[in-house]
Amino acid sequence: MRNFLPMAAVLAFVATGALAQSQSPAAKDGPQNSAVNSSDSSNRQVNAPVAGRNSFTEGEAKSRMEKMGFADVTNLKKDDNGVWRGRATKDGKGVDVSLDYQGNVIEGGGQGSTAPRNAAQGGSGR
Repeated sequence: MRNFLPMAAVLAFVATGALAQSQSPAAKDGPQNSAVNSSDSSNRQVNAPVAGRNSFTEGEAKSRMEKMGFADVTNLKKDDNGVWRGRATKDGKGVDVSLDYQGNVIEGGGQGSTAPRNAAQGGSGR
């Protein structure tokens, strides 16, 4: 019985802190820059590969592209911006394809124009 009051005070303090964190508008409204995009990432819509230090291996890049519907992925090379670029087949046509460090798979991701082909279904792909 003696420990009841201090324990209740500690629990009330912890519950108040958790409630304050879950209602913070800044966390919800601020930038959501995922290190690796997943299907529910808020910043998945990109028009070009995002430059950055890419930790995907060539095999992981190819696998991720294939999961996004690209077949016969060839000539994969990581450029100076950390973007994996190569050629693939999509809907029976040869296309450029790229993968950035966030996991965005982008059709037409060659050196020229790009069109969005959003990333990752599910986890990080690593």
